[in-house]
Amino acid sequence: MTNAIPQHSPVMDANPENIARAADLLRQGKLVAFATETVYGLGGDATDDRAVAAIFAAKNRPDFNPLIAHVPDVQAAERLVEMDGRARRLAAAFWPGPLTMVLPRRKDCPVSLLASAGLNSIAVRVPAHPLALELLRAAARPIAAPSANPSGGVSPTTAAHVAEGLGDKLAMILDGGACAVGVESTVLDLTTEQATLLRPGGITLEQLAEALAAPVAIAQGHDETGPKSPGMLASHYAPGLPVRLNVETANNGEALLGFGPAAAADMSLSPSGDLAEAAANLFAMLRALDRPPFRGIAVSPIPAHGLGLAINDRLRRAAAPRS
Repeated sequence: MTNAIPQHSPVMDANPENIARAADLLRQGKLVAFATETVYGLGGDATDDRAVAAIFAAKNRPDFNPLIAHVPDVQAAERLVEMDGRARRLAAAFWPGPLTMVLPRRKDCPVSLLASAGLNSIAVRVPAHPLALELLRAAARPIAAPSANPSGGVSPTTAAHVAEGLGDKLAMILDGGACAVGVESTVLDLTTEQATLLRPGGITLEQLAEALAAPVAIAQGHDETGPKSPGMLASHYAPGLPVRLNVETANNGEALLGFGPAAAADMSLSPSGDLAEAAANLFAMLRALDRPPFRGIAVSPIPAHGLGLAINDRLRRAAAPRS
């Protein structure tokens, strides 16, 4: 394995000019990798459905795990999520730093539903790396940033690692040197009565319990409806109406969620058959059709390749029998 940066890769020094350019690229919906204290993140505008879909496509991510929204400070986090006393104590103790908190999303939260995988919660973090903080302040919006490597690969801790795995899919890689922590952030669920550790990481269970002056539960197993945060499966948004898949026409009382040339569709994930556009629209359109006068939602066939695999995975979960 080499740490040499491939020729023609978009690696750039993290000087003020390049950080400003990277922030502008993010605002345009482009993907930019950047250093954090944990690992390098694959950044995209968390408020832009298409940018979030592009993250999944670039990583070849097999399903729509929720993505962590990175922000520069607590005030920016509070514009996205409802922070209780526990969250504020933890933020005071560990932010900026390698702690991600899963919290209820605000009603006016601008983060894409695709970024939160359709859930009513969002994973948020204030990273400690000065490059990441400067970029987040310059971009002036939350940035979704999973690890900047192809799905299933080893997380990158240098710019060369990112270039080796994703260099041809990114507008820029900001070189912030080697990551100090080298493992992903700890993920703590605060939507539950007892704080629950979803993923171990740079902040230990003992540190969390000490800061909270209370025990922290450890998530045991998962249900099969989908991931609640990176590294953990739990409940996903499912429509209240029954969902029927792989149909060409809707039954009486059903809304038709189309894909491609579905002339009778009430809404279309992508009239042109673009899977990235379909991914970007998926959760918002399911929600939009989940109401009277409809009594069910019928969904056109989605190709089972690329992002279609992830779209079909979420649709199967939405259509699964209810307990």
